Amino acid sequence: MRAAFFIAGLCFGLSFGLGAQTSAGPEFHELKKERKTSSDELVKEFSAPPIDAYRLQGGDEIFIEVWSRPEISGKHIIGPDGRITLSVVGALDISNLTREGARDAIQTALSKYYKDPAVTVRVDRYTSYHIYVLGRVTNPGALEFESQPNLLQVLTRAGSLPVGGSGAEKAGLVRCAIFRGTDRIIWIDLRPLVSQGNLALNIRLAPNDLVYLPDADDRLVYVLGDVTHAGAYRLTPDMSFMDAYSQAGGATDDADVNRIALIRASVGQREIDMKQILAGHKELNLALEEGDIIFVPKRGIARFAYYLQKASPITGFAILYNTLK
Repeated sequence: MRAAFFIAGLCFGLSFGLGAQTSAGPEFHELKKERKTSSDELVKEFSAPPIDAYRLQGGDEIFIEVWSRPEISGKHIIGPDGRITLSVVGALDISNLTREGARDAIQTALSKYYKDPAVTVRVDRYTSYHIYVLGRVTNPGALEFESQPNLLQVLTRAGSLPVGGSGAEKAGLVRCAIFRGTDRIIWIDLRPLVSQGNLALNIRLAPNDLVYLPDADDRLVYVLGDVTHAGAYRLTPDMSFMDAYSQAGGATDDADVNRIALIRASVGQREIDMKQILAGHKELNLALEEGDIIFVPKRGIARFAYYLQKASPITGFAILYNTLK
């Protein structure tokens, strides 16, 4: 009886207390989850233009067959300068040519020494379609493709972890970043792509794109522009400007370290002079926040500006700049 009375009194007290808190305390608001991937429109714009024909590059292995001329037929590996060496002809540049274009170039070169040479070119090993994959994958590093790959093909070859669902987001993958060059990035939500079959997110990739797959709860900052290793870096406690700059390997020889930009969506842009930091101005070694962008411009740039989609570098951004004439 005492227990029943106590419970009834407790319920009354709680209801009375809650009633008083509701009338005098702060109002409750709907929890809004921040979007951490780019819009479908930005993803569509980021898709690389289709490449209809493979173009030869340094490292490709080809076999040249000249009918009835075995002495000049054989295997060749295209050098870093895009050249091969043929008997009699010497060095011949075939970089950026299709198989048919290379055949015509070789045939024209041989025509000076042989009458009506019949040439065929076969590609035995393709190396110019390099896609780099880092993060939570089984096979990180450079992947080679014979034709232009899409995102799902890259993820399959890299051996990515299962896409995180309810209760598994921390262990699995929910998004990936694609870096193109030193100043373009897009974030793609992997859940609708893999689990729901939204193939609009299965974009074409360009040669030398970098695909980065972080943990679901990673907090990231970005170092872009003329640095040794442009990309995304995990935000650690008390991480400073110099910490991120150092992780990216510092500036290249072509960089303008006197006008480095620290971009924060909620604040704007601040210019940082590396010489002043090295001279002892420690106040310029600013603490970083999630989503900050460090952009190191190239020397000779007259000015550069930026725009952020929905005030967040996560939903997509680009660095725009004009060069001096």
